[in-house]
Amino acid sequence: MTRLLIVDDSPLMRRLLLDIFTKAGGFEIKAAKNGVEAIELLHRFKPEVVTLDVHMPDMDGLECLDWIMVERPTPVVMISALTAEGADETLEAMALGAIDFIGKPRGPISIEIEGLAELLIEKVRSAAQAKISRATRLADRVRLRSAGTPPKGKALRSALPAKPSRTAKPLPGRSSGEGLVIIGTSTGGPAALDVVLAGLPADFPWPVVVAQHMPRSFTGALARRLDRFCALTVVEVVKSEPLLPGHAYIGRGDADLLISRRGASLIALAAPSKPELHWHPSVDRLVESAMQFLAAERLIGVLMTGMGNDGAREMAELAHRGGHTIAEAEETALIWGMPGALVTAGGADHIEPLDAIAGRLNSLVGR
Repeated sequence: MTRLLIVDDSPLMRRLLLDIFTKAGGFEIKAAKNGVEAIELLHRFKPEVVTLDVHMPDMDGLECLDWIMVERPTPVVMISALTAEGADETLEAMALGAIDFIGKPRGPISIEIEGLAELLIEKVRSAAQAKISRATRLADRVRLRSAGTPPKGKALRSALPAKPSRTAKPLPGRSSGEGLVIIGTSTGGPAALDVVLAGLPADFPWPVVVAQHMPRSFTGALARRLDRFCALTVVEVVKSEPLLPGHAYIGRGDADLLISRRGASLIALAAPSKPELHWHPSVDRLVESAMQFLAAERLIGVLMTGMGNDGAREMAELAHRGGHTIAEAEETALIWGMPGALVTAGGADHIEPLDAIAGRLNSLVGR
């Protein structure tokens, strides 16, 4: 049995979530109506996974998450509004350590929640298997023990680093010529992208395209957040975009990201998602489209944390054709589903811990 703690200030939402997970089976469940109750149950019940509402009185979801990740790191799935504000809050939650999120229904909750039940169960079960490092927020944990008082969530939240200078330098000679880096990720991806993209300089010579499994209302906020502290210029692909050095392109949620040509120039474009594919933007479809317009040796595929196997098939094919592929190492991936599938398929040229991926990319393009 997986111990699940549901935290939500709405009695209706608590009851609906209790019903969903009780019917699913395999869960021992407790519920809390606010962050204060959740913290008390954190130690008494010792949940293996938590669902956490963002908006609650007294202690909001972000402050509660802050406490959880400092006091007793536990996989958390955020329950978030599908709004611009909700997207920003959710991405802050991911930076604080949340594993995944799911959007609240826009209409009548009691009617529409059933349509999300399967996805919610899948996300919670997957999150329960995620590896939360015991070193997570270690410095904050030591400070908490020394102070002997509960932390104030907002005081513990880490500010984004200042955005590095984008002053361009001449492109390195060895990396001249057309090329493309393709990154695919899912659960745990926003925090992983923080690390990888922040490690690439403003004059990185190849465009970077990213398929992050995420709803449409969140990918724009993700691009804006990354753009604030990466040296690269980061944009969401909502229309055809010319692919330029020093830029990263985030695929729009609920659509697929494709590579094509317009004249002599490579472009990225958002295309209607294929219903037969489970996750969007589809990493497999992105890699497949890129191989139609670039030689394999001018492509680098990176597969990072995420459940499932999206991207493994086409990145393995890319490696077979002579392209370079990188799989995130099991020891750093929150969920080793996607990169693990690439390794199992024999398609990973390099297996790197998260903090070494940017260095490997810089090396491969000749920096």
